[in-house]
Formats: sequence, C-alpha cells, structure tokens
Amino acid sequence: MNIYTAHTRDGRPPVLLREGFSWGAFVFGPFWLLAHRAWIPGALALCLWLALAVLARHHVPGILLLLHWALGLFGQDLRGWSLARADFTPVHVVAAPDEDTALARLLERRPDLIFDALGAEVTV
Repeated sequence: MNIYTAHTRDGRPPVLLREGFSWGAFVFGPFWLLAHRAWIPGALALCLWLALAVLARHHVPGILLLLHWALGLFGQDLRGWSLARADFTPVHVVAAPDEDTALARLLERRPDLIFDALGAEVTV
C-alpha cells in the first residue's frame, strides 16, 4: 500500500505525489527532478553533481552515490516544494496500491475535484 498526497490548484487537475523513497530519483538524480518539472531543485542538484564530479576527482563514485541516495530520499519532497511554489496546495492524503486507484479514492472523497480532474469546463 502506498501513500499519496494530492495537490491542487484552481482549474488544474490534481497532482498525486507518492510518498517515500523514489527509485527514479536515485537512479537518474537531477535529471529525474528536471523531468518532473522541479526546475530549481533540479538545477541546483545538477550544479552540485557537476561540482562534486570536478572537485572530488578521487572520491567521485562514493560522493555521487551519497547525492543520489539523498535525492532518492527527498526527491518527492522537492517535487512537493516545487508544486507549492506554483500555487498548488496539499488537500488530501490517500492510501492506495497505485496512482489510478489513489485518484479514484481522492475523487470519491472530494467530488468537488472531479471537474478539475477531467480538465473540462462544465456549466450547471
């Protein structure tokens, strides 16, 4: 069972972030952050990654492994921080086995988010 936090902004579909360790951030490092539109943390992590590769020539594998481990631990939190900077607010926590089920449970508990999730303008 995974834990997801739902972040919303007016007129936008909810964004679900899975809490916990991120293997994608561990393997791909700063590029994973950039792929998930976390521009500031991704750019800072990439700069740190390059600086460590240049400055610590003899200990690069160990230091970069430590950086990737930290990104794996805190990658989803950095995505949440980036969403908060884009005016998304955390609205709900959902436990579900996968993201689709988490979205279904979120919309079941918060039916006011359905029109935003569909991305359609509906007149009543």
